[in-house]
Amino acid sequence: MFFQKNLNFNLKDPKYFLAIMGRARQTKKFATMKRMISASDPRLKDKDRAAPKKKKAEDPNEIKTTEHVQQSSALFFQYNTQLGPPFHVLIDTNFINFSIKNKMDIIQSMMDCLYAKCIPYITDCVMAELEKLGSKYRIALRIVKDPRFERLPCMHKGTYADDCLVNRVTQHKAYIVATCDKDLKRRIRKIPGVPIMSLSQHRYAIERMPDAYGAQKK
Repeated sequence: MFFQKNLNFNLKDPKYFLAIMGRARQTKKFATMKRMISASDPRLKDKDRAAPKKKKAEDPNEIKTTEHVQQSSALFFQYNTQLGPPFHVLIDTNFINFSIKNKMDIIQSMMDCLYAKCIPYITDCVMAELEKLGSKYRIALRIVKDPRFERLPCMHKGTYADDCLVNRVTQHKAYIVATCDKDLKRRIRKIPGVPIMSLSQHRYAIERMPDAYGAQKK
């Protein structure tokens, strides 16, 4: 009020306000880049546009080399030498559920099928799939947590078990895959030397197993 009476100016006027308070300092921008059009941008004229990269001309006399996937040393042609008692069986989620539905003891039925000791293996992703199914499948979870079932840790992301099982049997030929999933069976049939255990007519059956072991064929 003192300023307004004596000096006759209004503080609300921005001209006088800036004169008293001073201007706010603007911070200088740094590390700013000018936007540039890329040399291959379609908006440029033909003379300014970058020339397309030329492919290297193929020499007709050069020897062509092709890279093949290295075959496992466990295989003798289609025969898997790593299979043998005790059998290591990788179990899929639906195999456990179908076994419970048919009231079958998993380990005992495996031994009846293969006439030898069997060690069932459960991966972390199969366990996660069973846990996701909820309380309806709590019996399956209780069976899987039996100390006779071996646990295999998973290093991949997510809980999709099919890819995990396929990758495992591709790297290590010592496993039999127990599944009732048609898609997974079709994928495993493409991998040489990996037997598939499934459930048919209220008993376990094996396919692609060497004849020497005398297991029940499908």
